[in-house]
Amino acid sequence: MRRESKALSVLCIVTMTLSMYQPNVASAESIPFPLNKDNDYNLDGDHFLPSNLDTISWGHLPNRQSEAVMEISSGETITVDTVSHEGILDDQGRDPVEYFAEYGISEDEILEEAKTIAYSDIDHDFDDHGPHIVTGPVAIEGAEPGDVLKVDILALTPRVPYGVISNRHYKGALPEEFPENEGPQEGASADQPELYNNVSLFTPIELIDGQWYGEIIGEDVHFPIDPFMGMMGVATDTDEEVHSVPPTHTGGNIDINDLTAGATLYLPVEVAGAMFYTGDPHFAQGDGEVALTALEASLRTTFRLTVLKQGDERIPGNADDFTHPFGETDEFWIPIGLDEDLNEAMKDATRRSIDFLEDELGMDRAKAYAYLSAATDYEVSQVVDITKGIHGMIRKSDFANKVEAQDGETLPDTATNNGGWLVIGAGLLLVGAIFFLVSRRLRALRN
Repeated sequence: MRRESKALSVLCIVTMTLSMYQPNVASAESIPFPLNKDNDYNLDGDHFLPSNLDTISWGHLPNRQSEAVMEISSGETITVDTVSHEGILDDQGRDPVEYFAEYGISEDEILEEAKTIAYSDIDHDFDDHGPHIVTGPVAIEGAEPGDVLKVDILALTPRVPYGVISNRHYKGALPEEFPENEGPQEGASADQPELYNNVSLFTPIELIDGQWYGEIIGEDVHFPIDPFMGMMGVATDTDEEVHSVPPTHTGGNIDINDLTAGATLYLPVEVAGAMFYTGDPHFAQGDGEVALTALEASLRTTFRLTVLKQGDERIPGNADDFTHPFGETDEFWIPIGLDEDLNEAMKDATRRSIDFLEDELGMDRAKAYAYLSAATDYEVSQVVDITKGIHGMIRKSDFANKVEAQDGETLPDTATNNGGWLVIGAGLLLVGAIFFLVSRRLRALRN
């Protein structure tokens, strides 16, 4: 009896501990490198879109004149192999094989798409165009102006075990202070990239205790990676060329690091087909992205793209007049503010938060404003992309009673079900503790 009770106690406690641990579906140990078009790991979309000369643009975004590289049905999934611009730009020699060889990376560890794009004659002006490799656009059948495109981010997988963090002259949060050198020299070009005097930091990722970490070489500094796509958007209703750097009301380079796997982004549709695109893949980014770039590195990503017709109750906020991007995770609603002035971006995010709480939950505007002041964090998405970003993190759990009272429903727990795991774990811990105490009591009685 004593052995059985003790064994059962230990089993319950171990089971509880395991239940509290939720491993990533795509565990780090299982990720093959380099992941490329010859490796079908996590190729789980209904469609596959590579990044090649027929499917990308370099430095600009789709507009109403753009032609789709693919058309899919609403609700279908698509896996996209994205390519980072870092390592192929002029100030890095526009030769990824030569550039990465300096850091011990062999040619077969460099993505074929990166080499093809870098060595092509595609029009790209390093000084005037954006740096980003933009994949798409993808038309979604039935999407019309006034609708909303719901972008569910299903998976994000590193394609290579390294990335680059860059600081370039006249850019970043300290444009007149960094890089700390004399600045660009006459003759700077892809043939003489050293004359730009920009700083690019090669950053490998390393597996430590089952988690991938970026390494700042020579400093014994490691930080966890948390991949996300910096750029997701739909075509803007204009005939003018759209630069890839500043984010806009139709998305683009919003650089919100909370939009990782499991998150959702809502985008206002301005042209037929929506014309979704993506790019600027990141392994990790701090709020602000102060040096200019995040840890830039290529990702394979899978999205579900769903058209929500104007007025659909699933559209967050005002479903009849949705005009700006809006993010969502299992835990947070994420209103997004954008402006060239950071103060105005903060005001924009705050106004959109108040409007959302009024439209979505029927809150009094003055009380919504007070709630936001007391309970909502506003984070600086980035300050380096001309148009600056501020996004609010409105905690869903604060509104559970209000939602239940309105709809007779509770807030959805769509992916991780953290609450369920915690309840199960606590229950098992209690059972284990009871058996442990009973076994001790029986032992004491026998003695």
